[in-house]
Amino acid sequence: MNVGSYARVAASDGVITLQSSPADLQAFQDFAAMVPKAAAVAQRRAINKTLRWLRTYISRGVSSKERIAVGAVRQRLRAYPINSAGQGKLWFGINPIESSRIGRARQNRSGVSVAGRRYQGAFYKQVYGSQADIWIRTGSRHYDPADYPETREGRRRSGFINENDNRFPLAKAKVSLDDVRPIFDEWVKRADQRLLEILEQELNFELQKYLRGSKGV
Repeated sequence: MNVGSYARVAASDGVITLQSSPADLQAFQDFAAMVPKAAAVAQRRAINKTLRWLRTYISRGVSSKERIAVGAVRQRLRAYPINSAGQGKLWFGINPIESSRIGRARQNRSGVSVAGRRYQGAFYKQVYGSQADIWIRTGSRHYDPADYPETREGRRRSGFINENDNRFPLAKAKVSLDDVRPIFDEWVKRADQRLLEILEQELNFELQKYLRGSKGV
């Protein structure tokens, strides 16, 4: 008889017979044949989901520590889908970020304020490029190199330009991200456990998909 498990009750005893129904048995056989492919699909989804999970929590951690808008931090985190070697990557740009990107800049008489930071003697204006930034003349008595990294030293000079034929050298306000490295390391340590949890869920999903006979899901 083509049925699954069933029970038989008599006057003196009762017996439960466990067996797979033909449909379930066929589903198991199909799944066994497709295990390598299903496992690869589950792994790809698990890695990509873990990358998104890392991006979310690292963004929040950096945002909270450095008082930077979450959206600005997310722009520095790029998740790359799993490659042919079975690896997924999360890129984190830790070079200084323009202060004008960390929140809403407000100009006042004494300077510019943004996300709880004050840049005395600075001004918010579109000087170079298509967007306004926070600038200060390097000759200003309020100029502090710590608030304007990458101005004259280092491998890059992207924060330093000359205005009006070199008469008024300007520096762009930026926020250093060197101190957020521990946050990145902290969440990476949690990644393996999270990946394992999601991988178990994805493998179970692949199994249930075949048991339901929904191969097109």
